[in-house]
Amino acid sequence: MIEIKNICKSFGPLQVLKEVSTTINRGEIVSIVGASGAGKTTLLQIVGTLDKPDSGEVLYDQVDVTRLSEKEVALFRNKNIGFVFQFHQLLPEFSALENVMIPALIAKEKPADAEKRAKEILSFLKLSDRENHKPAQLSGGEKQRIAVARALINRPAVILADEPSGSLDTQNKLELHQLFFDLRNEFNQTFVIVTHDESLSRMTDRVIHMKDGVIL
Repeated sequence: MIEIKNICKSFGPLQVLKEVSTTINRGEIVSIVGASGAGKTTLLQIVGTLDKPDSGEVLYDQVDVTRLSEKEVALFRNKNIGFVFQFHQLLPEFSALENVMIPALIAKEKPADAEKRAKEILSFLKLSDRENHKPAQLSGGEKQRIAVARALINRPAVILADEPSGSLDTQNKLELHQLFFDLRNEFNQTFVIVTHDESLSRMTDRVIHMKDGVIL
């Protein structure tokens, strides 16, 4: 589904990624592990079209997203990729329901349809009773599950997660990790997860080890 071919990326004199190549299969849950500075997050950002490589290709079902225009890549990202970050990045002035709806509204979905879909996802995540709460009224685990719901709203084929459980306590980590597998089983989504959490990486279908900008 995703082909990463010979990706190179430098920031000034520092070469962060060096001819990185790998493939992610549809419906697979893959973790990317390695020490800080290995290039994990940079690779995830390039795969997620948030950054461009200096050279190389990223293909989603044979479409090279590195060659899309800025407008085309924004549309592609909104429709096909969901993101979950270490810190939920919910907008504090909006309710949980409104936060989940935002990507659908950006995609110009009708507000009534976006709200219906958001409520369905929140129900699946057992968060219906929290939909009118603002982030300040939610626990850390609830905020991160709201962030997962937001990532799901446009039915993306791929979810990219960067240290998604890094700010959670042990119980909420376990629940979030299990949620990824429940979602894969329910929706056949593909997950690519950057993590330092060994318990999560052991659960995934495959582990990609990175060191000094290369895949080992």
